Amino acid sequence: MIANIKRIIIFFLFLFPTLISLLVWFLNAKKNQLVNRIYPNVYIDGKDFGYKTKNDIANYFDEKNETLKSVKIFISFKDQKIATFSAETLNLHYEKDSIINQAYLIGRSSNIFSKIYQKIVTLTNWRRFEFKSLIEYDKNLVNEFINDIEQRYNKPAKNALFSFQGDRVTAFRKEEHGLEILSEKFKEDFNKTIQNLKKKAENKTVDIKLKIIEPEITLKKANTFGIEEQLAEGKSDFSHSISERIHNIILASSKFNGILIPKDKILSFNETVGDISSFAGYKPSYIIMKGKTILGDGGGVCQVSTTLFRTALNAGLPIIERTPHTYRVTYYENDSKPGFDATVFAPYVDLKIKNNTPAYVLIQPEIDKGKNLLIIRLFGKKDNRKVEISPVSIWDIISPPPPIYQNDPTLRRGQIKQIEFPAWGAKVTFNYKVIKENKVIFEKSFYSFYRPWQAVFLVGMADY
Repeated sequence: MIANIKRIIIFFLFLFPTLISLLVWFLNAKKNQLVNRIYPNVYIDGKDFGYKTKNDIANYFDEKNETLKSVKIFISFKDQKIATFSAETLNLHYEKDSIINQAYLIGRSSNIFSKIYQKIVTLTNWRRFEFKSLIEYDKNLVNEFINDIEQRYNKPAKNALFSFQGDRVTAFRKEEHGLEILSEKFKEDFNKTIQNLKKKAENKTVDIKLKIIEPEITLKKANTFGIEEQLAEGKSDFSHSISERIHNIILASSKFNGILIPKDKILSFNETVGDISSFAGYKPSYIIMKGKTILGDGGGVCQVSTTLFRTALNAGLPIIERTPHTYRVTYYENDSKPGFDATVFAPYVDLKIKNNTPAYVLIQPEIDKGKNLLIIRLFGKKDNRKVEISPVSIWDIISPPPPIYQNDPTLRRGQIKQIEFPAWGAKVTFNYKVIKENKVIFEKSFYSFYRPWQAVFLVGMADY
């Protein structure tokens, strides 16, 4: 047994130098073939570059860079394209120098053991070395872009405000969700999209994603009146109004700001708006009285009653009392069909609305001077009621009579000013139905009889 082991050891002692000699001979024989060339079994992006030169790899990447030149990267936010980056702008290119050096250094490591190991395993096909290329681009440009997007779209959440004093809300704001651009996610997605161009060089789109930031205090938590959400809004367009009329609209609408309608109570427009005279700050403007257009305090207040009427309809509230105007006023048909107006004239003509919702109703007017809009919003608690408003029916249409001229002591003598435009007379009706849990809880037909109306011109009488 011992003799056999000794013979084996002697055999290997004589064989080992021979094997080493053969290996050295093999490596030296291959050395001449690999002068300035890549060792075999070296792959870049799955492509074998064994026995290729550095220039071969450089040319390969130059061709790949050519395919990138026509690529565009589109940036999308909320399904809208907001930016486009060309390959030139991004300086889109394959980074070739470092990967060429990495591939060339296989079998040429400065570490003697690594070098011998790499030569043996590559030349004998024991192992292949894989390298992955990267597409480079101007990351500073991407960072600057996302910083700009953050400034444009990021906004903090806003807590609800609700302060109550006396019989109205003195400070009110519904909570607002905040928005935060997911910048790091965008950068990751952008880089991934760029690297995917290795598969196919074509136009790509990267979406900007955002996170919703919840406010700490919601409207539901901010009050004890049960007011949780917006019920409805109504609008009316007061384009072509004179400055005095606009002043009166703003003043009258402010009287409703923060007004609360308790559950099961009726709101009277006249009681809420109060005194409409110069003593209350109203300016003289043209009003309709006894079938004539005259200069009087509070012209424009009916713009507010009309808007509140529309808002109440949209909210599905019972309309207890409503009166149409004598004739079709152009202001109220700027953005609506006829029949959706409501006139008031204290103490006889009023607009009355009932709150039959589960909670208080809060009134919040808004004036948009840029668009000449009065907006009234109602806040409260929804109860799944549905509103059905039928199409408007119009019949018995009558053409306007000839124009009339009225003396006006406030205008310079000889000056003529048109304050009313001809309006066709008509009868108008529409049906209003409020449904809850498949039951009709309120139903009413609104009928309006509009007299034909002539154009009205004011003739100046003043000598100043």
